[in-house]
Amino acid sequence: MYGHVAATLPAEGVSQRTLRSETWIVLALSLGASAVSALISFIGSLTRPGGLKDQAATLNGSYAPGRPWLDLAWQLFGIATALVPVVLVAHLLTREGAPGLRAIGFDRRRPWPDLGRGALVAAGIGSAGLAFYLVVRGVGANLTVVPESLPEVWWKYPVLVLSAIQNSVVEEVIVVGYLLRRLDGLGWSPMAALAASSVLRGSYHLYQGVGGFVGNLVMGVVFVWLYRRWGRVGPLVAAHALLDIVAFVGYGLLAGRVDWLPTA
Repeated sequence: MYGHVAATLPAEGVSQRTLRSETWIVLALSLGASAVSALISFIGSLTRPGGLKDQAATLNGSYAPGRPWLDLAWQLFGIATALVPVVLVAHLLTREGAPGLRAIGFDRRRPWPDLGRGALVAAGIGSAGLAFYLVVRGVGANLTVVPESLPEVWWKYPVLVLSAIQNSVVEEVIVVGYLLRRLDGLGWSPMAALAASSVLRGSYHLYQGVGGFVGNLVMGVVFVWLYRRWGRVGPLVAAHALLDIVAFVGYGLLAGRVDWLPTA
């Protein structure tokens, strides 16, 4: 199961204490902070009058309603700045002597195999994930997820696609490729690293409810297993991007037009 990706040792001259601190800093600047924010949001939702399914979690909303050009500027600013931790990870990997993000399989060496594998993974996870969401929301364990509430302007769908790509790059590079590389180098067992990565993924989706946590935890287990087999985050980025593009764009096209899709 784990034979395709060997444990990586710390770079010469870089202590494990430094690598441990570095990992905490990267997470504090990115998905670790998102996990804390999601937990606070979940507590707020639990303690608010009414059930979870009567509340909404909006993923892509307007930053400047009624001012489309200013809104677009904020949207692009948010997407660009969210990618800064990925640039930091690339720098840190280069510092240790690795070829940047290529060390974790995020490059252009195998674009079509990565896309093909990603499409297959997305097809399997997407259908199961939608069914799971509808069930957990139906029993009151999840908020109503609103993938987008952007105004009907010309840049709506391009921004949704860019947002999906940004989400996929940040999550898969940091919570899979980088985190597993660091935990391997720090001597964690493969199962412990899998648990840490998967629980982290579930945690920063807690703002959606219990279903968001459980569903993404399971997705995290699958993604870590696939990364261990393939040694590349490229297919995972592709899969995640396709899942989010379908969710964001599909919601924009179908919300209010089909009766099976919950809306806020």
